[in-house]
Amino acid sequence: MVERITEIYVILENKPSQLGDLCSFLAENEINIDAIGVFHDTAKICVQQLNKAVKLLGKLNYTADLRDVLKVDLENRPGALAELTTKLGDEGINIEYCYGTLARKGNTVSVVMDVSNIDRACQILGA
Repeated sequence: MVERITEIYVILENKPSQLGDLCSFLAENEINIDAIGVFHDTAKICVQQLNKAVKLLGKLNYTADLRDVLKVDLENRPGALAELTTKLGDEGINIEYCYGTLARKGNTVSVVMDVSNIDRACQILGA
């Protein structure tokens, strides 16, 4: 399954406890993190309650942006991610970044990807 979703792109200070503080704050406000990727001084977060999360982050002065990304469910087997990324690359779609979800459904896992052309990627992947 291929799905266009919105992630929250949060700027973090590159120092101890920043990620813990962010995750604790979301948990205290009953916002579950469905997927997360952390890269040096940013966290990319996918949540169900997007609007609530953005409002809460703003109240605590986090710098946060919204970005459209792809969530792709893959069979949990060797080569599944290679096939997906090769298919996009062969069609000229650049993958800016990619990370996996925290949950697994049956024999599938999900990856979240920021791609150079989300509309074209959806067409290629049959979304």
